[in-house]
Formats: sequence, structure tokens, C-alpha cells
Amino acid sequence: MFSARATLLAAFVSSILCFSAQAQQPTTELTVMSFNIWGGGANESKGVEETVAAIRAAGADIIGIQETKPEPEVCEADDCAATGESAAARIAEALGFHHFDQSKENPALWANAIISRYPIGKPTANELGVEIAVGDRKVYAFNIHLTDFPYQPYQLLNIEYGPAPFLKTGEEAAAAAKAARGPALDLLMSDLKEADGADAVFLFGDFNEPSHRDWTEAAVKAGHQPTVVEYPTTLRIEKEGGFTDLFRAAFPDEVAKTAFTWTPTSEPTDPEDHHDRIDFTFGKADNLTVVKAGIVGEKAPEADIVVTPWPSDHRASMATVRF
Repeated sequence: MFSARATLLAAFVSSILCFSAQAQQPTTELTVMSFNIWGGGANESKGVEETVAAIRAAGADIIGIQETKPEPEVCEADDCAATGESAAARIAEALGFHHFDQSKENPALWANAIISRYPIGKPTANELGVEIAVGDRKVYAFNIHLTDFPYQPYQLLNIEYGPAPFLKTGEEAAAAAKAARGPALDLLMSDLKEADGADAVFLFGDFNEPSHRDWTEAAVKAGHQPTVVEYPTTLRIEKEGGFTDLFRAAFPDEVAKTAFTWTPTSEPTDPEDHHDRIDFTFGKADNLTVVKAGIVGEKAPEADIVVTPWPSDHRASMATVRF
């Protein structure tokens, strides 16, 4: 009897200690950012100063950047390889941050890098993510840049872009998007397994594909989109990857808050373009709270955080989270 009571008492004390440890787990707050930097300004013959200013204005702690290298002089829709030196090291040095150039060649990367206020550890197998030590908490940051060809909004709107055929239905667009970016998503899902057990996981990227949350019936009725499309990349990241779209968590109304990251270089009425949200910040963690989210860009109301001069042909996406 004494032994049984002692065992029960020990189990009770252990559960109390475990609960106390969980209750005392410190809350971490981070600001994350996804930013296609257009060759770090190199495509416009600039340095990295304007890019650095945009990151500082956002107050970002961890940034997934795309297009760290300039496009070549000849850049076709279906053939455009990055060239030259990565700007990531210069950006990180100016910020006093750490950086990791994602230098592997695969369908999920196009001149990518991860920049962090906190020390960066080992990369995942395909270099889509890295481990980051935020104090005593283990965080993973993943950063992808998916192909822009074929681009389904253009296909649906009969805008010529390379040899891609025009499409008529949302189902055709979803199928074309899956065929174009599915192999990259397969690599991502494989690498994400290495982040199992992390305190938080973030995913950044220029997907070159809109969100299923933005091409809805409500958005069509508002005149923002031509048809409903269940875009597969964001859908798979949410359903299979378990991620939350941090911007849409803060602004669930896709009509009231459109958040077009593509593009500040043309007018919304330009018949040869279509403005959309294709740059994303996703996250997952126990008790994840989105404190705020926004778009960083050249002017209001398109941007929540305004930075001038603006260095890129994309606006950036940011979010502050607690977990």
C-alpha cells in the first residue's frame, strides 16, 4: 500500500512540475519578413542601402530574401538564370545580422538567402531551410522562390508571357499551377520534416502564384479577380504543411485588404499586368499569435509601412508573432 501511494505521489508531483515548467515557458516575439529584393537593387544599378532601409523599417528579425543576384541581360519567361554575386552578405553586414546563401540548384530556389538577427545553424538537405537559435528556443526558417512560368493570372487574362497557352477556367489554372510548382513543393515537404519538434517554423517566399484565399467568390464579385481559383501551393502549405498565412490571419477579409505585392512598377489598370499577392509569410507554432502584419512598400494605401525610395519590383510581406 505504501509503495502504491508513493508511486501515485511521485506521479502527481511530476505532473505538477511539468505543468509548472510549461507555464513558465517564456514567450518569444519575432518579426519576420519575405522580400524579393530584385537583385538587391542590382537590376537598377543600385547598392543595397535601400534594401537595408526597408528591412530596418519593418523591424524584421528573420528575413527570407529572393533574387539576391541580378537577372541576366537576356531573360526570357521560360529561361532566366541568376547571375553574378549574391547581395546577401552585404545586406547582412550592413544590418549586423547573420546570413545563409541558399546556393543549391533546385526547383524551389532562385538566388535565395536567409538573413537573421540570431545565429544560423545547419541547413536542411535541399537548403530550403535553416535552424536558428533564438535564445534557448529552436526556430526553423524556410525560404523558397518558385517558377514564374507559366503564370496563371496572365494565362487566365490572355496576357502574353512566353509560350504559355491561355486558360479559361479556374480548374485549368489550378492544374497548370500544380504542374509548374508541384516538384518544388515536394522538396519543401521533404525538408520540412527536419523541423519536427522545433518551437516555431516560418516559411517565406515569392511563390509566383497567388493564394487560394485571395481568388475567392467574394474577390470575383468585387472585381479584384477574374475567376475563383483553388491555387494549390498555398492550399498544400496550409493543409499538408500545417502553416498559417500570417497576413490573412491578421486580415481575413480578402476584399477589404487586398495586399498586392506584385507590383509597384505598374498601375492597377495596366491591361498588360495584373496586381496580386504572391509574396508570403507563413508560420506555425504552439499558441502562435499574430500581433500585427502588413505590406512594406513605396506608398500608402498599397503599403502599411512606407519606405522611399523603394528598391524592388515587389512589395514585401511582414508579420510580428508571439509563441
